[in-house]
Amino acid sequence: IDRRLIAMIIGFGLCFPYVLLPFGFGHIFHEIIQKGFEKAHHPIEFNMIWKAMLIPASGYIIGLIIAMFYYRKPRTYRETAAQEEEVAVDLKPSVIIVTVVAILATFLVQMFSDSMIFGALAGVLVFFISGIYSWRKLDDQFVDGIKIMAYIGVVILTANGFAGVMNATGDIEKLVTGLTTISGDNLLVSIVLMYLIGLVVTLGIGSSFATIPILAALFIPFGEAMGMSTMALIALIGTASALGDSGSPASDSTLGPTAGLNVDG
Repeated sequence: IDRRLIAMIIGFGLCFPYVLLPFGFGHIFHEIIQKGFEKAHHPIEFNMIWKAMLIPASGYIIGLIIAMFYYRKPRTYRETAAQEEEVAVDLKPSVIIVTVVAILATFLVQMFSDSMIFGALAGVLVFFISGIYSWRKLDDQFVDGIKIMAYIGVVILTANGFAGVMNATGDIEKLVTGLTTISGDNLLVSIVLMYLIGLVVTLGIGSSFATIPILAALFIPFGEAMGMSTMALIALIGTASALGDSGSPASDSTLGPTAGLNVDG
């Protein structure tokens, strides 16, 4: 099988859910968008975000379908011995069933309690009570997850601080004025400029979550000056951050599949 197709499937699984669905990481992603609008003095409702991201998120589905067609032919790879000892994973039906139950429990509890913490706790309890995995192994996995969340938190705090500095200095107004002068009344040119800025910022940071505060501080005043609707602004900010994240060499979405699929050299 062509590993590029596997990379596309992994990337789709990593990015599509949080871009569209307000659960888990998606809930965090949508909350950051909402807070970005609030800081830009343009408050929005939380339920508006997933609706605005419906059309952009469909691009992931179209891209996956194209990839399945384009990379459908088998490909031969020169394999070398992996550095680490391979561990065989026995995927039993019971493991799949428990995983599905944990996912459903997480979604349902979060939906009815409106709390991501309780939703995550429900999913964790399903794994602990089921006894599918040893408690020690689960503990190690949770610690690794906490480390990842800590890293994301630090990056987001840094990005929020940078956005706050830009707002405080008043340079955003100058930038918006300059961009408006360049684009004139051409809405298409304005959107292209916004996407390019978003891609450059996200490619450098490597995180769509951390990019949103910066993009919101830039895009919302510019979009308002161009007469864009709120839904269009939500879609632009969410899409620009997600697109950059999907293609950034410093992103988990690219580093993970690359490292995993290239483990044998």
